[in-house]
Amino acid sequence: MNKNWNYLYTGKRSASYNMALDEALLEWHSKGEIGPVLRFFEWEPATLSIGYFQRIKKEIDLERVSQLGLGLVRRPTGGRGVLHEHELTYSVIVSEEGMPETVTEAYRVISGGVLQGFLNLGLDASFSVPDTEEARADLKRPKSAVCFDTPSWYELVVEGKKVAGSAQTRQKGVILQHGAILVSLDIEKLVSLFIFKSEEEREQTLRSLPERAVSIEQLTSRPITIEECIVAFREGFQQALDLQLTPMVLTEEQEAYVAQLEREKYANDEWTYRR
Repeated sequence: MNKNWNYLYTGKRSASYNMALDEALLEWHSKGEIGPVLRFFEWEPATLSIGYFQRIKKEIDLERVSQLGLGLVRRPTGGRGVLHEHELTYSVIVSEEGMPETVTEAYRVISGGVLQGFLNLGLDASFSVPDTEEARADLKRPKSAVCFDTPSWYELVVEGKKVAGSAQTRQKGVILQHGAILVSLDIEKLVSLFIFKSEEEREQTLRSLPERAVSIEQLTSRPITIEECIVAFREGFQQALDLQLTPMVLTEEQEAYVAQLEREKYANDEWTYRR
C-alpha cells in the first residue's frame, strides 16, 4: 500500500458537494491523476444521508426531514441512514491493490486509523467482532433503517456501544470508505426521521439505541472540539497506517468537475429518489 497520501479538510459543505467530491476523488485516483486521499469534512445544513440501496419512501419520513430543514442525499456507499449534524466525517480513497481483498478486512485496516484517533482522545475504544453464530446472523438482519442500531463487523465501540459508523464501496479498482465520528447525538431527532411498522417498534428503538450508540460528548468529562478531533484522527491515521500526509489543494478544473457532478447527480432528485 502506498504510504504517501493526500490530505484534505474541506470544512462545512452541502451534502451534494460532499458526496460529489468523494466520487470525484475516487475517479481521479482510479486514473492515477492523484494518490490516495484522507479527507475530513462537515455538513451544512445538517443532513440525513441514506445508503445506496435504501428505499427512501418506505423508510424515511420525508415530511419530518423537510420540517427540520435537513439536507437529504443518497450516498454512493451502502449502509443505512445517518444524521450528519454534530460530527466529524472522514473519507478514505485508496487503491484496492495492496489492501485486503475482503470488505471486512479492508474495514479493519482503514478503521485502524479511526480507532487510534479515539485512543488519541483518551477513549478506551476497540473493534466490535461478533463472537457467536447468532450475532453474526443478526448482522444480516438489521433491526431498522437507522445506521447506529447495530454494531457490525469491525465497527468501533466504547463500552459495547457504537461510536463511529462506516460504509464502503469499491469501484474502478478503488476503495471508498467514509464514516461518521459522533461528537454528540440527538437520538430522538434521529429516530424521528424514519418510518416504523408500528409505534411500538419506534419506542423500542428509542429505548434501545442509547444502549448501542454513544457519542464522544457522552464519554468525556470535558467538551471536545471539532479541531481537537481533526488533530487526533489525522494523527491516528498516520500512526495506524504508517502514512505520510501531504496537504492537497483542488485546482479550478477539479472544482469545476465536482460542481458538475454535484449538479448532475447528487443534487438531482433522480439520484436521490431512485429507490
